[in-house]
Amino acid sequence: MFLERITVLDLSRVLAGPLAGSILADLGAEVIKVEKPGTGDETRGWGPPFAGGEAAYYMSANRGKKSITLDLIKGKDVLHKLINKSDILIHNFLPATQEKLGISYEQVKKIKPDIIWVSISGFGPFSNRPGYDIIIQAMSGLMSITGKPEDEPMKVGVAITDVLTAYTAVYATIAALYRREKEGKGARIDVSLMDTSLFSLVNIAYNYLIGGLIPQRMGNQHPNIVPYQLFRASDGYLIIGIGNDSQWKKFVDFLNVKALKDSKFATNRDRLKNREELIPLIQREIERKPMKFWLENLEKLNIPCGPVLNVAESIENFGVKSGLITEKNHPTAGSIRIMRNPGIYDGKRAPIKNHPPLLGENTREILTWLGYNEKEIEQMKKEGIT
Repeated sequence: MFLERITVLDLSRVLAGPLAGSILADLGAEVIKVEKPGTGDETRGWGPPFAGGEAAYYMSANRGKKSITLDLIKGKDVLHKLINKSDILIHNFLPATQEKLGISYEQVKKIKPDIIWVSISGFGPFSNRPGYDIIIQAMSGLMSITGKPEDEPMKVGVAITDVLTAYTAVYATIAALYRREKEGKGARIDVSLMDTSLFSLVNIAYNYLIGGLIPQRMGNQHPNIVPYQLFRASDGYLIIGIGNDSQWKKFVDFLNVKALKDSKFATNRDRLKNREELIPLIQREIERKPMKFWLENLEKLNIPCGPVLNVAESIENFGVKSGLITEKNHPTAGSIRIMRNPGIYDGKRAPIKNHPPLLGENTREILTWLGYNEKEIEQMKKEGIT
């Protein structure tokens, strides 16, 4: 793959940092996950469910890596050797902790001048304030626009700011690798959940920046496109998304309802203006027939639509059939189903290098790679360094 011969030192925990490291592993990098002796990444205990003693949550963000246990205070010598052999360092420690551990950018750059140093934080490089996903969802405005107008603010059902921050960290890292290849320079990269969450508001944010509009919760409706929402058929729910006026014309011609052909609904701008009148008219027609009728006929017309599936239905219908889901052997859980990287490269999906590692599973292997002998390795274990 693309990042072979690149070594990533992953000092991060929980989700955003570990997921970024896992994606880099998908792309071919050797990723060494450093964990606290005895306990490791806190997500190892974030279950049930568990498989072979490992939490599903931990497995979701740590495929493809090797794990070494290391006390970052006692094991400075080991840490410095790891830094010296790495191309990229990922962490999510607050600035004060970075200094204490000796892993701030200035400290790390003295050990490895061309290191690509990636810091993931809640609120940015100048804040000592911790931030979990739900805090960021609340404070970035995301919760204020999620849910029904009459209900309380609602978080997205997955830690979406963590996930988006992981991808932001990955593309920034790859850009820095490209620059290093050309100019020989390392890089300091700071990525925050808050900045990423604000950036991910896209048109919602620009409705405010350009138009001064403060967006409100709209349930399943779209602030800029109509109709683009949930509808109730006679036997269930489906989504219909009319993205342009030509799709609208096909949709209206198929429904063949005189009221919908009125010129006040002809363009998206018109439909936005007359949303309150339009949506009940469409709903009245949709609820007359079952979902199968609508899905089959609208798909024939290339009108975007789809049923509301649960996670199991979606994984089995799309993930398995597309090859996104595969099986991997795990030393304590046996054969587990695991997700590959969503990208398809030269017609193929990226292989998963390693199973999500057991705590410290590769400690001896990594220490040997760093040049320590058996006696030194045993002594470090006795002293609680590893």
